[in-house]
Amino acid sequence: MMRQGGHNVQTRRSLIAGVAGFAACTSMAAPMVALARPHRHAAAPRHADAQEENNASANGAGMASPANTPLGPVDTVARWAYIFDYTTGAVLMDKASNERMPPSSLTKMMTAYIVFGMLASGRLHLDQQLPVSEKAWRTQGSKMFVPLGQTISVEDLIQGMVIQSGNDACIVLAEGIAGSEERFVALMNEEAPKIGLTNSHFMNVTGLPNDSHFMSAHDVAMVAGHLIRDYPQYYHFFGEPEFTFNKIRQGNRNVMVAKGLADGLKTGHTDAGGFGLCASSDRNGNRIVMVINGTSSSNERAHEGERLLSWAFANFENVTLFRRGQLVDQAPVWMGEHRSVSLVAPSDITMTLPLGWQQRSQISVDYATPIMAPVVRGQSYGALVVSAPGMADIRLPLEAGESVQKLGIVGRAMARLGHGPAN
Repeated sequence: MMRQGGHNVQTRRSLIAGVAGFAACTSMAAPMVALARPHRHAAAPRHADAQEENNASANGAGMASPANTPLGPVDTVARWAYIFDYTTGAVLMDKASNERMPPSSLTKMMTAYIVFGMLASGRLHLDQQLPVSEKAWRTQGSKMFVPLGQTISVEDLIQGMVIQSGNDACIVLAEGIAGSEERFVALMNEEAPKIGLTNSHFMNVTGLPNDSHFMSAHDVAMVAGHLIRDYPQYYHFFGEPEFTFNKIRQGNRNVMVAKGLADGLKTGHTDAGGFGLCASSDRNGNRIVMVINGTSSSNERAHEGERLLSWAFANFENVTLFRRGQLVDQAPVWMGEHRSVSLVAPSDITMTLPLGWQQRSQISVDYATPIMAPVVRGQSYGALVVSAPGMADIRLPLEAGESVQKLGIVGRAMARLGHGPAN
């Protein structure tokens, strides 16, 4: 690190070798923001029936093809797939994740998000009774079997929606909250961009077929992450194993929940989109969110979901490299009352590492040297750089751990002559 007449020289110095990996974000960043996501052209959704069936097949489903992962291509029979680490936002698998797809009953996750928001704001209550309209009673597809002309509690309707995947329960909730399904759908479309959905448009609250109704696998995963993060007090509904209403007992349609492999969220099916699944699981404090769609049967969906979730947990780990305020490096200061300033982590820096990649990677610091006084505590003056073969560098900001005042006139004159603390 050379000083040339008081002018800054950009420097990059190796700090730690053999401890870095694929992807990272600081705890200050929203955990739902992926570090990199490939852009793809959108494909139009295809008309389909949203009712679950075991003998239907999706166009192109059943044939394995590669998905992008930090470990290289990994085959999956899912037509669309997206897996990410909930803590860091690191993308672990991506297959056509930005393509528009028929989301079927995965739509109900967004419906639930709006309902949970109403509950959290106090505009709706779990024990509140909502009336059953003829439209809700006549709604086809998967059912909670709501009785015409009666009222049902919001809590029962939520269970009917997320456990039994009841289309009728969704209609009762939408009409009870917004007055009509159409007005509730407007709330969904208004909220979508606020939570990071970029390839979604809703026409109904159920996922029943409509050519203008679509989501992407990435967007489904974003809704899942927001459900977990924004409304943890209601997330448990997705993990309940069964629900009995009107003397009809139905198990949770999410086989991952039934097997104890996940604590939520939802399944879905359309003829055009195939069989889909969104699941999340927390193992030893590490949470993974997975979305797959376009498998050819409920059995294939279950097997592929279990395989890919196990793959994600088996191949990646989270490592905290620096804690908030921890010293990362000392940077020289020019014309300051002190000759150096500490560069510290502005927050915990946690990284998602593919197992076995640690020895192929390194961490370095990158900043202009010397830093010109005055230096302001908390201001960014450099970056932590994570490098690994085959991946773009990841840069995380570093901040000054303390302030350094600029020297007075005499001090600056002495420093220029080589006698002051700036040396």
